[in-house]
Amino acid sequence: MTTTGLGSVPGDDIREWMRVVLEVVDIPFLPELPARPYGDMLSRSVAVLTELAADLQPAGWRLTGGGDARASLDQRRARALLEEDLDVLEEYAYGYEGPLKLQVTGPWTLAAVLERPRGDKVLADHGARRDLAQALAAGVDQHLAEVRKRVPGASVLLQVDEPGLPAVLAGAVPTASGWSKHRSVDGPGAVELLSLVTTAAPTVVHCCAARPPIEVFTRSGATGIAVDISLLGEPGWEQVATAVEAGTTLYAGLVPTTGAIPSEERAAQPLIRRWRELGLDPELMKQVVITPACGLAAAPSPSDARARLALLRSIVQVVGDAAED
Repeated sequence: MTTTGLGSVPGDDIREWMRVVLEVVDIPFLPELPARPYGDMLSRSVAVLTELAADLQPAGWRLTGGGDARASLDQRRARALLEEDLDVLEEYAYGYEGPLKLQVTGPWTLAAVLERPRGDKVLADHGARRDLAQALAAGVDQHLAEVRKRVPGASVLLQVDEPGLPAVLAGAVPTASGWSKHRSVDGPGAVELLSLVTTAAPTVVHCCAARPPIEVFTRSGATGIAVDISLLGEPGWEQVATAVEAGTTLYAGLVPTTGAIPSEERAAQPLIRRWRELGLDPELMKQVVITPACGLAAAPSPSDARARLALLRSIVQVVGDAAED
């Protein structure tokens, strides 16, 4: 078993966080610091969209054209911030060899949030959302290639964040007017676009919303699934069991992002208990990566977030001991 974080952290010191993630977790990751302008997950993904232009409106990001359109000042700033973060990564990870995780917002969550040039969400237009997914896939390829060049000893993993996919599948995303909802997307349709992004590297799809569509994630080619264990109901656990038995890595979100920090024993118990109730082979625990329940940007302070990350390795010991009993 190993440990990692899920991307976002509090504060604005990228250098300090780069040092922390290289020391505290087994799978270091490129931190996202949404407290900085253009440091949130959406802005970072807009920075990766090199084939599409976008600008930032009061209501959020809006696409403005294809690759021949000029990037707005906001998009250029988002790209500049990402470039600065990669400079820090290259500096601090010099000589590093091992796994390294990058995060990007998935195509369905982007489609549910980004606006089209003429209004309403990209989700409303079949052609537009496919164009967006293809542009995202192309941008991710370039992003991964850049990181591999900067940190040649790294085995790059890709985390695709899809917190909005349950709402897309349920037809719960509001239209621009707010008076109705966008049509639901079926499972095969969701798999089709998501699979465009999961081929660039070994990929874990992350969703810390309730009712994560685990079967969609695995059918899209993801080698891992990242979920908040506290939000899994009975159907979710059954899907987890099926995925783990098929060889999928489970990124188990066990440490809450806010509130009191639990002991390692208390944090580990939900995973241990359900593993036993489902009759899963204890050997399959080797496929588990222990994580916080979700991103840590909402943690009250950087020191609190560091403590939550530091707890992960203690949880691994508790879970490992339970697997041997």
